[in-house]
Amino acid sequence: MTAAELKKLSVEELNKKLADLKEELFNLRFQLAINQLENPMRISAVKKDIARVSTVLRQFELENTKA
Repeated sequence: MTAAELKKLSVEELNKKLADLKEELFNLRFQLAINQLENPMRISAVKKDIARVSTVLRQFELENTKA
């Protein structure tokens, strides 16, 4: 998911997506620990998606404090 796509979402949708991504990351780490993870690169992709969502949320937060 790109940052441009994320900026089109509302704050509530972004918070929901962030929670879903964190849950997915937890599950991936659990699978890694018990050696059932098929694609280890998915962990880094999910981490990057979490960072993107967090960045967009922070940008919205900063815009609201200026206005």
